[in-house]
Amino acid sequence: MQLKSPKKISLLLPTRNRLFLVKRLFESIVKHTADKDNLEIVLCLDDDDFQSHSIEDNRLNLIKIVGPKATMGELNTRSLEASSGDIIMLINDDLVVCTPGWDEIIRKLAENIYDEVYLVYPDDMEKANLSTFPVMSRKTCEILSQPYPKQYDALFIDDHIFDIFTRLKHLGKNRIYFLNNIKFDHRHFIDGKVRPDANYIHKNRYKDYITFISLIYLRQLSAIRLKAFIDHEKLIDFPDRIEILDPPAGMIEAVTRYSWLFLKDYGLPMRSRLRWFIRFTKYYAAMKVGVGFLKAKTYSLYGS
Repeated sequence: MQLKSPKKISLLLPTRNRLFLVKRLFESIVKHTADKDNLEIVLCLDDDDFQSHSIEDNRLNLIKIVGPKATMGELNTRSLEASSGDIIMLINDDLVVCTPGWDEIIRKLAENIYDEVYLVYPDDMEKANLSTFPVMSRKTCEILSQPYPKQYDALFIDDHIFDIFTRLKHLGKNRIYFLNNIKFDHRHFIDGKVRPDANYIHKNRYKDYITFISLIYLRQLSAIRLKAFIDHEKLIDFPDRIEILDPPAGMIEAVTRYSWLFLKDYGLPMRSRLRWFIRFTKYYAAMKVGVGFLKAKTYSLYGS
C-alpha cells in the first residue's frame, strides 16, 4: 500500500526593508516546524528593495519573487501564483512562531476535511475573532478565484476572508477553525510590541475601508460559491468588474447608507451586521476629520 505524501504548506510573505524581523521569524520557524521538507516560504520583494534581495536561509525552502511595488492584495496574489503548496497561509514578518509542531497540527486538521473547504487560523495572541494569519487550501483559493483582492492597498484582507467564511457559516456550512493551541505572536506596533516603521506608517486604513465596503457583494458571492462546491452544485460566476464606491457626503448620509448596507445585509448574522455598522460609521467620522476623500472608480476584478 502506497503511503500518502504529506501536504505541503506554503507561507506567503511579502516583506520590505525588514531583514531583522525576517531573520527572527525564520529562527522561530526553524525551531518549531516539524516537517521543514514539506514547507516553503514565498518571499515577495519589491524590485528596489535591494537589501531584502539578499535574504537567504539554507535551512528553509525559500522562493523569492521580485517585482514592482504594488498593493498588498497584489503582492499576496503574486505569492500565491508562485507557490506550490496544498495549504496556503498568509504571514507577516512581524510575527514569531511559538508552538512546536504547528505545521503538523494544521496538516492533521486539513486532511480530515474531505472537500478541502476551510479557513483555519492560529491564535495571534491579539484577536480570537479574526483570522489575522488565514490558512486555506489551494482548492478554496481556486474557488474564490481572487482570495486576496488586488484592490486592498495594505489592510482588511484578513477581515475580507473572515467575512466570507462568516457568511458561509450563516448559510449553514461552518468551516471556520480557530486553533488556540497554535500560538503565533503578532508583535504589532499597535500593541506596543514594536516601534512603527515606514511600512506601518504608509498604510491608509480609510482607503481600504472604502474598498471593504465596496466588496460586500463579492464576499456574498464568494460564500455562495463555497457552499455550492460543498453541496456539489454549479458555481455561479463572479462579475467581470467591481466599483469602488464614493464615501458618503456627510455624517447623515454615512449613517443612512451604512444602515442600509450593513444592517440589511442578510448574508450575515445580526451581531456581525451591528459590528460592521458601528465600526465603519466610526471610521467615516475619523476620515471626515483626518483625510481627504476618494473618488469612485471601477476596477477589473482580475486586474490591478
